[in-house]
Amino acid sequence: MQIDIQARNFPLTDALRSHAVRRLRFTLACCDQYIQRVVMRLSDINGPRGGEDKRCHVQVVLDGLGNVVVEDTEADLYVAIDRASDRAGRTLVRRIDRQKTLSRRSHPIETGAQAADY
Repeated sequence: MQIDIQARNFPLTDALRSHAVRRLRFTLACCDQYIQRVVMRLSDINGPRGGEDKRCHVQVVLDGLGNVVVEDTEADLYVAIDRASDRAGRTLVRRIDRQKTLSRRSHPIETGAQAADY
């Protein structure tokens, strides 16, 4: 899984980068075989004025299943990273489960009697 972390309007520290990578690897590990790339964009909307303005935008690029895009805004950037990563993981699991269910419906399993007819 290729992970790209980008920061806008503030410097990206090593601690923040390692926290983001660790959270993404933990929450997306179950679906690693479906993921081509993950892009996380961190931004400070209001700049030095403060407030609930730290945004974490996560885009998970999947192989053949479209993209999963999640965004969260909090006062603390670490909390925004945690929440956006968790939501991306849950959304990814739902999408993969839905795709598996749809593919099972379109390809019914042959029973012994059906196979003997051929």
